[in-house]
Amino acid sequence: MCRARSVIKTMAVLAVLMLFPQASHAQMDLEKSLSRGETVYVSIYSNVHAGPKAKPFLLAAMLSIRNVDPGNAITITRADYYDSDGRMIEGYLKTPITLKPLASTYVFIKERDTRGGPGASFLVNWRSDKWVNQPIIEGVMLGLSSGQGVSFICPGRILVKDRK
Repeated sequence: MCRARSVIKTMAVLAVLMLFPQASHAQMDLEKSLSRGETVYVSIYSNVHAGPKAKPFLLAAMLSIRNVDPGNAITITRADYYDSDGRMIEGYLKTPITLKPLASTYVFIKERDTRGGPGASFLVNWRSDKWVNQPIIEGVMLGLSSGQGVSFICPGRILVKDRK
């Protein structure tokens, strides 16, 4: 009976010790997701081609920027729209925008605005004075025509991370 308790205690201690590496990995993942600023690339589709004749299906698009840090603000310093050839179409920020904790903002591209083409994109720069959770930056596309609809999202991809 004593031996059985000893084995159970040993197994319990080993089980607890096995949790520590997971906790340290979780901490490392959290540190990887903290940043003080980034340049983010976001795919935007003003149309997709559909049907046997590859007819363009027009889409409205929204660049969504969400500050997911519950305690700190971030500042958006750039939201530039590019066409399929990589030429800048428009810079949507005249002055930086500060997003309070858990606040969001967006840029809307109308369905009839085909300047970007199927390979359009945004470059977004953001920064913070403190280490914060990385914001969610994504493109949201929606198109409705003749009773048919299409919608999808494109997550942003970090191109440059602030190393400060």
